[in-house]
Amino acid sequence: MDIDFSFVLVCLVAGCGVIWLLDSLLVKGGRVKAAEAFAARASNDPRLSGEQVEQETRRLLQEPLLTEYAKSFFPVLLFVLMLRSFLFEPYQVPTGSMIPTIKVGDFILVNKFAYGLRLPVVGTKILDVAEPQRGEIMVFIPPHVDQYYIKRVIGLPGDTIRYENQRLFVNGEIIPEEFVANIKVDTGIGPLDGVLNSATYNGVTHATQHIPGVNSSRGRTSWIVPPKHYFMIGDNRENSADSRVWGPVSEDNIVGKAIAVWLHKDPGLNFPTFENNAFFAQPE
Repeated sequence: MDIDFSFVLVCLVAGCGVIWLLDSLLVKGGRVKAAEAFAARASNDPRLSGEQVEQETRRLLQEPLLTEYAKSFFPVLLFVLMLRSFLFEPYQVPTGSMIPTIKVGDFILVNKFAYGLRLPVVGTKILDVAEPQRGEIMVFIPPHVDQYYIKRVIGLPGDTIRYENQRLFVNGEIIPEEFVANIKVDTGIGPLDGVLNSATYNGVTHATQHIPGVNSSRGRTSWIVPPKHYFMIGDNRENSADSRVWGPVSEDNIVGKAIAVWLHKDPGLNFPTFENNAFFAQPE
């Protein structure tokens, strides 16, 4: 079961804030009055030393343990919530659909404000900043499942996309690819012979890989991108479930723009490494 960390974080911030607020409004005043009453009595009691009065006053003013924790954690949790919601969020890639650009286990840094500021959890856009551009790598929630996916932006609203014979066309123009090397491609049925190419799209040069003879379009070869939607395709062309399978992505489901790989960790008990660290190429 996937855990919605943003929802958990919002609940923790709200819980800590409510505890702190209720203590300030309803409970703190009683502690202060009790301490003041004790101080008034102690001033007329010669049996109490100054140290005893000070100790008892501190005890009466002491906050409950729950309130102390809430006050301590609230600013930290609020900072993390603001950072993840409006600035940057880490995301670990679980599948190989973006190989060779992004490998399984890579940790991606996602720019949350590149395409506009959105409220946490609900995702409602509250401020426009910029629109996705062709060739950028985007993190989003696809139409068929409530979880993060990462693919490359291929089509903008109104574009006509065609993928046929392992060739990609946008508005009738082929996206050029140059042969780089013959490779082995890992798939669910084992390694298959593949081809590594270099593609250039909207000023972004990036690697793609293909498996000759495999058709990932599942019978359909052309699409027109609806308004306020984007067509997403993985760089691992024949081993990627993307808009060719489940359709274009609504702008309401955009999470942010992937800008860099900042960490890599292989499955199992392995130490993280920084060997794959790199910023992604951006459109000119």
